[in-house]
Amino acid sequence: MKLFRIDPFAEADGPPPKTLGAFFRWALKDSGPVLWLAGILSVLGGVAEVVAAILLGRVIDSALDADSATVFSDSSGLLILCLIFFLLFRPIVMGLSAYSQNIMMQPNIMNLVLSRIHRYTLGQSVTFFDNDFAGRIAQKEMQTARALNDVVTEVVHTVLFAVASVVGAILLLGTVDWRIAAGLGVWMIAYGFLIRFFMPRIRKRSKARAGARAMVTGQVVDTVTNIKTVKLFAHQGFEDRAALGAMSEYRKRFLDFSAVSVAFRFWLMALAGILPVLLVGGALWYWSLGLISAGDIAATGAISLRLAQMTGWVSFTLMSLYSNVGEVEDGMRTLTPDHTLVDRTGATDLKVSRGEVRLDCVSFAYGKKKGGVEDISLTIHPGEKLAIVGASGAGKSTLVSLLLRLYDAEKGTIRIDGQNVSDVTQESLRRQIGMVTQETAMFNRSALDNIRYGRPDASKDEVIAAARKAEAHEFIKDLEDHLGRTGYDAHLGERGVKLSGGQRQRIALARAILKDAPILVLDEATSALDSEVEAQIQSALERVMDGKTVLAIAHRLSTIASMDRIVVMDQGHIAEVGTHDALLAKGGLYARYWDRQSGGFIGAQAAE
Repeated sequence: MKLFRIDPFAEADGPPPKTLGAFFRWALKDSGPVLWLAGILSVLGGVAEVVAAILLGRVIDSALDADSATVFSDSSGLLILCLIFFLLFRPIVMGLSAYSQNIMMQPNIMNLVLSRIHRYTLGQSVTFFDNDFAGRIAQKEMQTARALNDVVTEVVHTVLFAVASVVGAILLLGTVDWRIAAGLGVWMIAYGFLIRFFMPRIRKRSKARAGARAMVTGQVVDTVTNIKTVKLFAHQGFEDRAALGAMSEYRKRFLDFSAVSVAFRFWLMALAGILPVLLVGGALWYWSLGLISAGDIAATGAISLRLAQMTGWVSFTLMSLYSNVGEVEDGMRTLTPDHTLVDRTGATDLKVSRGEVRLDCVSFAYGKKKGGVEDISLTIHPGEKLAIVGASGAGKSTLVSLLLRLYDAEKGTIRIDGQNVSDVTQESLRRQIGMVTQETAMFNRSALDNIRYGRPDASKDEVIAAARKAEAHEFIKDLEDHLGRTGYDAHLGERGVKLSGGQRQRIALARAILKDAPILVLDEATSALDSEVEAQIQSALERVMDGKTVLAIAHRLSTIASMDRIVVMDQGHIAEVGTHDALLAKGGLYARYWDRQSGGFIGAQAAE
């Protein structure tokens, strides 16, 4: 039975292809046996519809040929066969078909496709996410998985069922009179031309509608995510106009889709009305000539009415199917770009024994060669505490991003204990580096989960110990969310909006303490803390830094005055290197930063 099960979270083989058919095969790989089983059961269901019409005709002919007093005894075998078919065979086939589609297929295929798409999207570089709306990307993932699942379900549930019914109907009518079967064949050709004309148009307009809908989602999510900024700048009207603009475009695309949908339905109903007239009228004509029996008329009538009803059902399904294909194609356009930052073939795990970081002639520029760093050579010795300072845009954060391989250096190499960061796996590289940033990243999860993100297998006691070291335990105990969850179980809201800046940074510090990586990066790690709180956790920071290689970025120079060395950057280059005292004595750029500080920060004049 394992053969007929779909693992809803099975990994895909390689990246998603760029063509539609190949993408479907990539998304559905390993679900073949279940799809075949569901397809066979659906075909049997379609055949059962034709068999029902045949049995109806045979019963009527038998009743007309027999005496009313002996009709049951003369037709007992046929009647028993009808009972078995209608009370046993047909319900079992239909029930198994429904089970295969609703239990075995749909819930598993949806998750199979979504998990594969989401897993691939997570592997994209930071630039991929920087260039798009978070809400739009999430919308595309859900849209593509749902649409692909619907396509597969409708093909199995409707298309195969209908094809089996039509083929069976043609064969049945061929036994009645070949000319009636030919009439059905001509009608099917006309039906095929109708489908051929409308479906590509439906597919195209559905794709445009899906794209416009995703833009609405992206705009709304972008506004909601930054709602505090919207309110602080009193820009509700501006954001409303932006959302209405996206909604207006969506409305236009929706109306385009609806126009072709209405036209399709009109011509479909007109064509469907011809079928019973054609088939039943033909059957009556040939019966009047004595060429067919009354039972044949009944069977033909049942088939024609069933096919006429099925025509609308199938056509609406095909319209939905083509709409979903358009949505899959729209999602593919967003979600299938090649990964621009990948592990090299044969990449190994990073092994950190000492913690030496060496940059040799490293250069990197952002889009159109603006910003970044140029020809940076620097060695951070094992256990050394190195600070980097400089005006905004000097290249400080770029160095950190290159160290973490969020971008690849365009020139030069970065090595950790002699291992090129480009030759090790990204996962292993980032596992060996702990980081606390100025913009602290919080998930809308519990405080416990947010801290445990540093080491998912940590016990609650270890989490609490890390929180105590980060001076976060006391305020976490007093947390309570809107659902009444308290303490470490309280959820922090999206991006930690329920916490102050200092509280978010202390949780981020606790996360880094728990991770206990041999290399530690502090990017404005105490910038959101007031002087009193900063003093409280300074000893904790010193304990965390003990025995680690530390790279600290700071604007508040007082926080890095005791570091082993200070690197001063200016316009992507290293301008000065030395201890705090030596740089002050030199009277250069660092000394000017120190003199110009107001409240302990590098002022705007530092950029001059």
